[in-house]
Amino acid sequence: MRAPLFPAFIKLLDRDCLVVGAGEVARSKIESLLVAGARATVVAPHAIPNIENLARSGKLAWLRREFRANDLCGKFLVIAATSFAGVNRTVFLAAQRRGILCNSVDDPPNCDFYFPAVVRRGDLQIAISTTGESPALAQRFRRELEESLDDSLGDWVREIGLRRREIIAAEPPSQKRKQLLHQLANSNPATGEKQ
Repeated sequence: MRAPLFPAFIKLLDRDCLVVGAGEVARSKIESLLVAGARATVVAPHAIPNIENLARSGKLAWLRREFRANDLCGKFLVIAATSFAGVNRTVFLAAQRRGILCNSVDDPPNCDFYFPAVVRRGDLQIAISTTGESPALAQRFRRELEESLDDSLGDWVREIGLRRREIIAAEPPSQKRKQLLHQLANSNPATGEKQ
């Protein structure tokens, strides 16, 4: 029986992360790390043009060679994204020995974490996971949510955040403050009125 996952959103701003591989499999993972503000290092003898351009523009460091275990020194997390299962397994085992979280793309037994399918509306993020059982199913649910959630939800979340900070500054911790915060969350995104 597989252990249940602990769902979390991790702050990667200015954290050192490693991606082993620089092909199409690695591309979306690298882009996700960069969007989160991580300092990304890529290790691969060759790279697709998108990744070469990111390296050339200084958005990531590219070590143009095969993976070495000491590439993990100082890294917060690692992604093994080569098209070679043996290399990915080597990266995973080396990361485990050092206590570094590792994801071997599309290889659940060699993962400490999985990349969810994500729906984003500004600061609102909805992550969907099937614990690696069916990424395609998670992507299907993501598409369905994308179609059903209005783009303006991001603006609404930002407005709620501003009003929440005002309430917290004005009201000491109490049942009243809790009630005000719940009323705010239950307001209508289009009008701001309570539903």
